[in-house]
Amino acid sequence: MRVLVIGATGYVGSALAERLADAGHEVVALARPGRTAVAGAAEVRTGDLADPAALTAAVTPDIDAVVHAGPPSGDAEADAAAIDALTAPLRGTGRAFVYTSGVWVLGATGAATADEASPTDPIPIVGYRPEIERRVLAAAEDGVRATVVRPGIVHGRGGGIPGMLVGWARADGAPRVVADPAVRWPMVHVDDLADLYAAVLADAPAGTVWHGVTEPAVPVGDLAGAAARAAGVTGEPSVWPLEKAAAELGEPFAQALALDQSVSAGQARDRLGWRPSRPDAVTDLQAGSYA
Repeated sequence: MRVLVIGATGYVGSALAERLADAGHEVVALARPGRTAVAGAAEVRTGDLADPAALTAAVTPDIDAVVHAGPPSGDAEADAAAIDALTAPLRGTGRAFVYTSGVWVLGATGAATADEASPTDPIPIVGYRPEIERRVLAAAEDGVRATVVRPGIVHGRGGGIPGMLVGWARADGAPRVVADPAVRWPMVHVDDLADLYAAVLADAPAGTVWHGVTEPAVPVGDLAGAAARAAGVTGEPSVWPLEKAAAELGEPFAQALALDQSVSAGQARDRLGWRPSRPDAVTDLQAGSYA
C-alpha cells in the first residue's frame, strides 16, 4: 500500500511512518517546503495544512490511503478546508482516509468509562473537533473509506505530554500535577498507537471511530511520581492550582491536563485484533524511554 502521511515528522506521525515502512508499505510524507528527507518515507511531497490546493495535489491516483496525523490549527474553518481538500480526490474511489482526533472530545467521563459509542462533550481546547470528525465520517457516504482514530495521552520514545512531566519534576525537584493527583488519563504507547493505525488502514470499515487507548484510566499522580523517578527526584506530588497553571500554560491546555477520564478501546481489540505489547505508562516513565 502506498500511504500519504500528513504529519510524518511529528511525534505520532514519525512512529507511524516507521511502522508502515517496516510492514512493507511505501510511505509518502507531506512536509513543508525545504524538507527533502523524512525517516521511513520513500518519497517526500511538499504541502502545508493551510494550503488546500497543495493538499489536493498531493493525493495523486497512485496514493492508496491518506493518514492525517498533523496537528490541528485551532481554526475550525481552516481544518475543515484541509479535510475537504484531502478527501476530494478520494471520493468515489473506496480509498482510505484516517483522521487523528483525540479522547479529549469526550470530555470528563465521571464514574463511567467512555467507549466509541459515547457522545462527545469536548473541552474548549478541542471544541470544534467533533464537527471535524463528523465531516470526515460523512465522506464515507461519498465512497471514501473514512475513519477516525482517537488516541489517549501518548507516551513512549521519551516524548509527548509525559516528557513534560519529567521536565517539571527536574525543574521543581519533586513531582508536579495540575489541579488534582487523582485525575485519570487514558494512556497509549506511541508504537502501539502506530500498530492501531496500521490495523485501521488494513481492515476498518468506512464510517467508524476507534479509540487508541491501552490503559483506560491512570492516575496522574502515579504518572508524575514515575516522571520524578525518571528525573532522579522523589517526594509527594506538588499540586499546581488550575488558575496558576492556566496563567503559564494557557487556560485551554491547563484544563485539558486537569481533565479526568476513563476511556476504553475494546472495539479495536475485538474487531481489528489490535494487541498492544509495549510497556505501560508508569513503567515506561520510570524505567523505559524517559529514564
